Amino acid sequence: MDLNVPELFEWAPLWFKDSPFAINRVVLLTFLSGLLCVAFFLYGAAKKKLVPKGTHGMAETGYMFVRNQIAIDVIGPKDGPKFAGYLASLFFFILFCNFLAIFPGITMAATSRMAIPFFLAIVTYLIFNFVGIKRNGLRYFKETLFPPGVPWPIYILLTPIELFSVFVVRPLTLMVRLLANMMAGHVLLTIFFLFTADLLRPQLSAPLGVLTLAVAVALMMLELLVIFMQAYIFTMLSAFYIAEAIHGHGEHEEEEHGEHVESFAHTEYETEGIEDKAVA
Repeated sequence: MDLNVPELFEWAPLWFKDSPFAINRVVLLTFLSGLLCVAFFLYGAAKKKLVPKGTHGMAETGYMFVRNQIAIDVIGPKDGPKFAGYLASLFFFILFCNFLAIFPGITMAATSRMAIPFFLAIVTYLIFNFVGIKRNGLRYFKETLFPPGVPWPIYILLTPIELFSVFVVRPLTLMVRLLANMMAGHVLLTIFFLFTADLLRPQLSAPLGVLTLAVAVALMMLELLVIFMQAYIFTMLSAFYIAEAIHGHGEHEEEEHGEHVESFAHTEYETEGIEDKAVA
């Protein structure tokens, strides 16, 4: 079996070679994923129905899942809907990119190349820092590097850790987690399918080829789970970083508690008003 390992990671430009606008297979797959994502939502929103079905139902259910279960649950009912569009776009774009890893004839996810996860991580990084500065001003950096309620001698150790983890590690972990998982799946599937194609040719090794084919199919089922999980994890972590930038450390819970108290007080006030009218 002749396996050229660099071909698993390097793709020669197809057009505009030796220029900043060179287009290779990875770029084409990225464009394809973006077009599929746009087409999915345009078609899903084309005909509004009281009870959506098929693609319409999938688009609405998928968006509402990201909006309610990620944006609102993590960021909060006040600010969550503002970021639902970005988080839904992020989730489905990554999902379509990942899905190409098991699509016949392609079997490669655009997210298994460093540039795509890196770009998505940088976008999230810029958004949560911009939101944090816009909402809290320079206090954002103060509360991030010097979390409230911590004894001041602890800051000697805690502040460098927070500086490194928030402003350096977060985009790197977002990128590496998605990249490593999708690259590992691409390499494993490629190796097993190459083994299968090579072993099925001679009659003596055909049973072994059938075995490697069965393993490859099982790996594809596992890869399908990884495809959804990586899109969900990337989107969930992005929402968490945005929520922390907006609310700071522990402020989110206090705001939610305040909203519940205010809602309860308003309800109690209305109840008392009704009772007073009834007595009168």
